[in-house]
Amino acid sequence: MSTEATGQAGPTDASDERMRRWRLVLGGEEADGTGCALAGRDAAMDGALSALYGNGKGGGAARAGKARSAGLGASAPSVARWLGDIRTYFPSSVVQVMQRDAIDRLGLSTLLLEPEMLEAVEADVHLVGTLLSLNKAMPETTKETARAVVRKVVEDLEKRLATRTRATLTGALDRSARINRPRHHDIDWNRTISANLKHYLPEYRTIVPERLIGYGRASQSVKKEVVLCIDQSGSMAASVVYASVFGAVLASMRSIDTRLVVFDTAVVDLTDQLDDPVDVLFGTQLGGGTDINRALAYCQSQITRPADTVVVLISDLYEGGIRNEMLKRVAAMKASGVQFVTLLALSDEGAPAYDREHAAALAALGAPAFACTPDLFPEVMAAAIEKRPLPIPDTGSPARQGQ
Repeated sequence: MSTEATGQAGPTDASDERMRRWRLVLGGEEADGTGCALAGRDAAMDGALSALYGNGKGGGAARAGKARSAGLGASAPSVARWLGDIRTYFPSSVVQVMQRDAIDRLGLSTLLLEPEMLEAVEADVHLVGTLLSLNKAMPETTKETARAVVRKVVEDLEKRLATRTRATLTGALDRSARINRPRHHDIDWNRTISANLKHYLPEYRTIVPERLIGYGRASQSVKKEVVLCIDQSGSMAASVVYASVFGAVLASMRSIDTRLVVFDTAVVDLTDQLDDPVDVLFGTQLGGGTDINRALAYCQSQITRPADTVVVLISDLYEGGIRNEMLKRVAAMKASGVQFVTLLALSDEGAPAYDREHAAALAALGAPAFACTPDLFPEVMAAAIEKRPLPIPDTGSPARQGQ
């Protein structure tokens, strides 16, 4: 197909293609040095980019060879058109990044309170976080649309995470249900040998196992209790979304009694809403201060079987409460047999900002703090249930830095 038919400048070789790409990146200002003009689809893409990333304050799309200028302003119609443009020209992953940049750079959050705007955006975890932060200011006419957007994201996450999470934790529950009269294929040979070393017969170079230890099969009765304690300060938005989805998945497993608690300077127990993670999310209130000590005090008061309980604190550890009391509570829970896990973030966002002093103090108590991706979370929970070392990421792990 000819370049005239497509309506865009078609590069004839790799060098022209590189110049075209650099022109789109640099924006066509006088100093870009490419000497490359854009037409057709490329010019339209450049206009969508200039509206967000341009340095000026003019309106409209940039013309080929002209300097970029920002053209979104705070006009709902122009933003809606722009959202449609970027979904036409860019893949979904890029659209989501550009939407986040538009909200951060141009202050477009309030436009999300309009239903027609919500219908135009590409929904993702970060957009859900933004909507939750606007929840209290959201008019009734927008709430139904907002819930539909949030539900779509939640359902997509559940499809991605639920099956593997249930399978991983069911296996962990089976292995943690040790029995002393196992069938042959259920014998845990490592534990059996360890428990019977005193019965070693050197003349026969063998061990006589007087007591067999085996893997049980988790019944439908409750075997473990899990408490998810989630910091709902503004920086934890993505973690709140993922934790709510995981909380609903855990609550659907009969062998796990799940409790979900969110906190800022106050503590709210959302356990009775776990059958619908969308209700959980709209029950949160992102922003505000942080009182980890108060939240842990509440969680500690709900524990009835310490040896069978896993407490997961999801927080960046910027404590506004009583630091020493917080550390004492963690130490007391661990001493009682509770498996205590601290996640600095539960998201795909990479290394989070966190309080390194508090992370180091928790590591000294044997409760290292580290960031966790949603894909790793089932393995972390399985290790905690089985009371084995946690699979802490190796690269740049805050937990290892804190030790």
